[in-house]
Amino acid sequence: MKKKSIVTIVIIAVVVLAIYLWFKSGYNAMVEKQETVQAQWAQVENVYQRRADLIPNLVATVKGYAQHEQGTLTDVIEARSKATGITIDPTDLDPEDIARFQAAQDQLSGALSRLLVSVEAYPELKANENFMALQSQLEGTENRITVERQRFNETAKDYNQYIRKFPRNIIAGMFDFEKVGYFKAQAGAETAPKVEF
Repeated sequence: MKKKSIVTIVIIAVVVLAIYLWFKSGYNAMVEKQETVQAQWAQVENVYQRRADLIPNLVATVKGYAQHEQGTLTDVIEARSKATGITIDPTDLDPEDIARFQAAQDQLSGALSRLLVSVEAYPELKANENFMALQSQLEGTENRITVERQRFNETAKDYNQYIRKFPRNIIAGMFDFEKVGYFKAQAGAETAPKVEF
């Protein structure tokens, strides 16, 4: 009798230990992946902030040359204000928040594009060293934004897949690990621009 009860206790202990180790490893992996997503989000915000920091210098440089572009400059300043005014909690990266953040950043991108197009009418501004340096920095920053958004989407995909697969989805549900949103292409990006000569 005693031998059977010892064997039963050992078997129960082994099963409990196996379940504990499975939960522990699954939970810890989810925490690591969630932290990776949050760190990548911080990097996305970092490159957007770099762009926002360049804008006042660009506006000041253009303002000296292009007095007739006050409306465009005002649009850029207002779009920058909206874009920097949106903050997202990195622990809650739901699709609606990311879409709202992206919409504000896209509005700023559009205002900057209109400003840079309007500058074409001012050859002396286009030849200005400060303007050329700022334009180059903005171009580099836009490339960085694209790279960081892509990296964010990759880490978000890895995390989302991990927490949604069975049986890890049970642990995710128990501990409120929720799916995070993605950056999406701008509306109309799937249509190639029409070029006419």
